[in-house]
Amino acid sequence: VQLQAFGGGVVQAGGSLRLSCAASGFRSDDYAIGWFRQAPGKEREGVSFWTTSSNKQYYLESVKGRFTISIDNARNTVSLQMNSLKPEDTAVYYCAATERVVAGSFLAVEGIYDYWGQGTLVTVSS
Repeated sequence: VQLQAFGGGVVQAGGSLRLSCAASGFRSDDYAIGWFRQAPGKEREGVSFWTTSSNKQYYLESVKGRFTISIDNARNTVSLQMNSLKPEDTAVYYCAATERVVAGSFLAVEGIYDYWGQGTLVTVSS
């Protein structure tokens, strides 16, 4: 499985960005995919995920209501629409995926993801 992320950039606080991750090589239509982020000096954290098998989504509490994850199944692309961005959203964002069956409560667990894309930097200026 290969993941290619794109869409990062610099935006002012309150602005919007859309990240996308093009995935290829899945053996089936059942997989979990989403986004982690790592801010300078901080640990990587799960931001938002979608599991196609159960159609469950996960959002980090601090991004609920601002970020929306979506999947284009025909193109195997997952997108993260980020609105009302805050300086604390500044981080390198990573796309990650797994073909394991994942319960909703485990979607943000970094260790279950087998495939990672390159990071894309999101900078939110105040």
